[in-house]
Amino acid sequence: MHYRSIADMNDTIVGNLHRLPRDIDLVVGIPRSGILAANLLSLAANIQMTDLDNFIAGKTYTSGISTKRRAALDRPVVEMRKILVIDDSVNRGDAMRDARRRIQAAGISAEFIFAAVYGHLPRHQDIDFVFEVAPHPRMFQWNFMHHIFLEQSCVDIDGVLCLDPTDAENDDGPAYEKFLSEALPMYGPTRKIGWLVTSRLEKYRRLTEAWLEKHGIKYDELIMLDLPSKAERQRLGVHGSFKADFYVKSDAILFIESEHHQAAKIAKLSGKPVLCVETHQVCLPQPLSLAALSQATRNLPNRLKQVGEPAGRQAVLKKAARAMLGESGYRALKDKLRGAN
Repeated sequence: MHYRSIADMNDTIVGNLHRLPRDIDLVVGIPRSGILAANLLSLAANIQMTDLDNFIAGKTYTSGISTKRRAALDRPVVEMRKILVIDDSVNRGDAMRDARRRIQAAGISAEFIFAAVYGHLPRHQDIDFVFEVAPHPRMFQWNFMHHIFLEQSCVDIDGVLCLDPTDAENDDGPAYEKFLSEALPMYGPTRKIGWLVTSRLEKYRRLTEAWLEKHGIKYDELIMLDLPSKAERQRLGVHGSFKADFYVKSDAILFIESEHHQAAKIAKLSGKPVLCVETHQVCLPQPLSLAALSQATRNLPNRLKQVGEPAGRQAVLKKAARAMLGESGYRALKDKLRGAN
């Protein structure tokens, strides 16, 4: 599975700016994902931007009041002479051909350049620039909850479909039941999910199903952990192994998990890829494989920068503690520290 995050997209765009003409007047994004690419390129190169629909209507986006070269960023469309039309990716090229037809039909006179951030081949007959090759099968951060692969995937609930419960909410009692009924949604899938695989206890099935129905989330199966209590689940420490066991037995091609350490464990135990939404990376069964190392080095400067921030340092310390103490030891230490406070 070839996966690209928004941070990856930004790095790819910045790394390809040198290939583009220096006198581009306007960046036009093809809705919806191409607008994300256009915005990133516009900000990096300080070029005026708009989306395809507004461009056809003769409108551009305004710039912030503190942006440099403000005068140059407020010109009307009729003054634009060299225009870059961009999409996030190209496959068959239908969206780009449609954009060309609409621009031609509008009779807009300018020099047009067509680009895509990602393509399955380095060149495409309808594209002047493909910034990076991302072969199939591929998935992006901005479309993973709308991708056809979702129907062949196992998906975690807490931390993916909804926010994780707080420590106060996670009491295995009334507060937790209230959380299950009122959990705030996160990523909203637009396709049916193959398997929802959660460490929530079987006794909370009815409340979980009611929440899923309330938020219009479709799925084929809901797999829950059949243990009597939260305490027993913590004692056994089977979060990752439970999910990995089901993943192995299923026909799923991908597992979408909330936490990085769980994702890495599921990948190792199952021998199959796991997408982690905490890091937006795919954990692979063999972390020292060429594919895994290639992914690890992608966007490395941003991850190193995060280590210098409080949240980044905290994440590194948590990972080190888990590695030294094991999951059960880490949780015991965490509970002890919480009790001391």
